[in-house]
Amino acid sequence: MTRNDDLSFFETCNFEQLCQGADLIREKLRGNKIDLCSIISGRSGRCRENCKFCAQSAWNKTNCTEYEFLPEEKIVEKAKNDAAEGVHRFSIVTAGKALTGEEFEKAVHAYKTIHETVNIDLCASFGFLTKEQFIELKKVGVNTYHHNIETSRRFFPNICSTHSYEMKIQTLKIIKECGMRICSGGIIGMGETMADRIDMALSLSEIPVDSIPINVLTPVKGTPLENQSPLSAEEILRTVAIFRFINPQAQIRLAAGRKYLQNGGSAAFTSGADSTITGNFLTTTGTDTESDKKMFAQLNRTI
Repeated sequence: MTRNDDLSFFETCNFEQLCQGADLIREKLRGNKIDLCSIISGRSGRCRENCKFCAQSAWNKTNCTEYEFLPEEKIVEKAKNDAAEGVHRFSIVTAGKALTGEEFEKAVHAYKTIHETVNIDLCASFGFLTKEQFIELKKVGVNTYHHNIETSRRFFPNICSTHSYEMKIQTLKIIKECGMRICSGGIIGMGETMADRIDMALSLSEIPVDSIPINVLTPVKGTPLENQSPLSAEEILRTVAIFRFINPQAQIRLAAGRKYLQNGGSAAFTSGADSTITGNFLTTTGTDTESDKKMFAQLNRTI
């Protein structure tokens, strides 16, 4: 499906049939395997970007915990624990436009240690890096890079003005040039329309990306979106299904906001999703790895 197609039918077509169709695509093209990833916040707070959804933006008045780059020992310990629980991929995530200088070198060394001592795939999320930095990460075992485009090109200026949508797209293209897997998605429920979500799904298919995390906005007090009304479960699941139709080969990864769906979001995994962020470090998922394992066992999915 491309921009040349009229995809407006997605907004009004039968909900149950849409989800069943998305699940059929998932089963035929992705199988019954579930991909689990986890994250650790490597540096928190004082971000100079003005993203309206973010608790870590210095523009927003939140009670966000602030700290410099974590000690390597703490990061490696988290990676080992996650690997022992059956998690497939581990990512260090940092606040800020880009991780540079001494902190970037600390991250590279931490990844080198994990790659040599822990049986787990590696992902990174450090903002707008240079091609040279991507190559350096790849050399120490990082095979995936996460960089969300957040929303549609049209709606993006309503969410952030300190960097552009085009900058994000260009970063994804550089990641691809470096031979790394791309993990990129966004946040729904920020005031965008379903047409905006369809546009975002199309942008991701045009790259194309390998993994698409779908986050549901969890409004944070002190941010401009603190009073945003939550999405209904049906609207969340319709969005998940649409993303599967437009990106049939990608991993559709349920991320933040799973608390808005019953039973850890199990219905999303019968509506096209085949991957998730797990663990209780990202508190906005509202889940932990053990409860996820039980849910997937009930769905007859293989981890």
